[in-house]
Amino acid sequence: MAKVCIFDAYGTLFDVAAAARVAADEPGRDALAQVWPQIAADWRAKQLEYSWLRAVTGDYVSFWQVTQDGLDWAMERAGLSEDLELRERLLALYWELPAYKEAPFVLARLQAAGLRSAILSNGSKDMLEGAVESSGVGSFLEEVISVESVTTFKPARIVYDLVTQRMGCAVSDVLFVSSNGWDIAGAQAYGFETAWVNRNGLPVDRLMAQPAHVVADLNAIAELV
Repeated sequence: MAKVCIFDAYGTLFDVAAAARVAADEPGRDALAQVWPQIAADWRAKQLEYSWLRAVTGDYVSFWQVTQDGLDWAMERAGLSEDLELRERLLALYWELPAYKEAPFVLARLQAAGLRSAILSNGSKDMLEGAVESSGVGSFLEEVISVESVTTFKPARIVYDLVTQRMGCAVSDVLFVSSNGWDIAGAQAYGFETAWVNRNGLPVDRLMAQPAHVVADLNAIAELV
């Protein structure tokens, strides 16, 4: 039985679409309101693509820089690149992403059961601390582990090494939870037991390993351990 639950952050615990959605509801954001789902999707897609490419080439920059670059691409595609105030607002909201509604309850259940929980994320340390604080889940987490110390991004194996180093556990002790299929494939191939949070009912990725468990949301995690 897994003793340590390691969670990805963005898209798993924290709702990455929330920044664009919240901004679109603010007064005077009519242009954004028409295209916010596209901007949210493009922003996330480019954020991930840029992290993978930088990991492959070794041209590391912080996840915060990758996040800004992804937003700039998404805003230009939507014809909003001249709205610098909107850019700043969206970036500010990214530091305050809410947790998915079930996340605090699941983390609390794990803690009450005596299980250890932590985050392992591509996010920059200060970004993660902002989201953890604003979402109110910090009291349930033993560690917030960022890739910054190894200057590359998941799914590089050296990133998954950080879990056993920081948590003082064996690979076999870990249940790794992510909503990203590529992250699950990397973690499962590394040797972790994995649970893919498949909120959108997508097919399993055709990669080097498949998830040990597939769940619709985080509620099932407490039952798995």
